[in-house]
Amino acid sequence: MPNYNTQNPPYAIFPGDVTLAFNAEAPAAAQASQQFSLPDYSGRGEQGRTVRWQTLYGTAPSAVNIALQVALQDVDAQYQTVDSSTATAGESRSVSGVNAKFIRAKVTSITGGSGVTVQILA
Repeated sequence: MPNYNTQNPPYAIFPGDVTLAFNAEAPAAAQASQQFSLPDYSGRGEQGRTVRWQTLYGTAPSAVNIALQVALQDVDAQYQTVDSSTATAGESRSVSGVNAKFIRAKVTSITGGSGVTVQILA
């Protein structure tokens, strides 16, 4: 479960928006970020959308696994991992065909490091 307050309704990410799931923070293993909604928009259709995301670290961890998770309903048990990053130096990633209404980042595991930042661009 996230340590964040559940925002009701959650902040929405529209095409071209950038949001910070974590912003130079020190999340523990199994901590999820605040959720964000992915509103439907005209013309998207069934093919889904492409979501780009990036991990950055103030001090590189020796091991890390950060998951990008999505869900159709904002229920913790329904979030599914669609991509993950294990790059200790940080990286930019892209996921195509995302058909979901909610998105978040989750630190699956982390050893050392500090200043975790995860940006999501929908």
